[in-house]
This record gives sequence, structure tokens and C-alpha cells, in this order.
Amino acid sequence: MPDRPVRGAAEPPGFELPLLLFAGFRSLIDQLHAELAVRGHPDLRPAYGFAMQAIGVRGATATEIGRRLGVSKQAAGKTVDRLEALGYVERVDDPGDGRCKLIRLTPRGLDSLARAAEVFDELRARWVERLGADGVARLESSLRTVVPDAGFPVDVPGWFG
Repeated sequence: MPDRPVRGAAEPPGFELPLLLFAGFRSLIDQLHAELAVRGHPDLRPAYGFAMQAIGVRGATATEIGRRLGVSKQAAGKTVDRLEALGYVERVDDPGDGRCKLIRLTPRGLDSLARAAEVFDELRARWVERLGADGVARLESSLRTVVPDAGFPVDVPGWFG
């Protein structure tokens, strides 16, 4: 961590904002995965959650998954291979294109996403306990104001890659 420049107490250095946002994100994701392990999904990793979001409830091809994640088709394929070995996804013939395989979530994959949604609700409730309902609502509203309105990205694996 770089030395902190001398500033007034009311004006923190600019580099703290992205680090605090990332630390908050990381804290939530770490707590999510610890809880998912207890709830029957000990092998899930953050990248797998992004991949399952990229697959979605309708399924997707490896090319689509790679594009959504911001990684190559080969990298997406490796993640899909691991998710398939763990029982979270399956490959089926694509009814729209016989040359392609469609990757779909299995009941185990859908269960993991449902449990993750439950855990996120519980984690948000913990933040409400600590910050108050108004504080969390203000935080969410403020972030919606400054974050581009392009939906929620799942391309974090490619962005950090």
C-alpha cells in the first residue's frame, strides 16, 4: 500500500475509494462462498458463479459464455469442463444449431444459484444491521447513480485476467 499523502481528515485519498469498493465486494463474495460450502456447495469458486450467470437459465454455447465473461472460448471451455465435472452444468445438443453444444445448468447448478441469492439477501441484512436501512439504501442509490446503466456485468474473470 502506498504511503498515505497528508490530507485533511475530511478528504481521504482518491485511491481508497476503489480499494474500499473492492474490499466490500471481496468480503461479500468470501462470506457467500463460506456459506455456500455449508449449504452443500463446497467446490464453488467465484469464477464459477460468474460463469453460471453467463450461462443463464436458457443455456449458452461456449462461444457465448466466453464473450459474456470476456475470455476466450477455450478459457470458457475449461471453466465449463470443471463445472460439468462438479455436476453444475451439462452439455446438450443445441436445438438451434446441430453443430454446437448448448451448456445448461443442471438442477445442482440452479440450486447453487438459488442458495446464493438467499445468502446475498442474508448478507445484505447483516449490512443493514450494521449500517442501518437508510445507510444501505443510500449506498445502493449512490452506486446506481455513478455506475453505468448497462446491467450487471459478468465479465469480471476476463477483466481481471
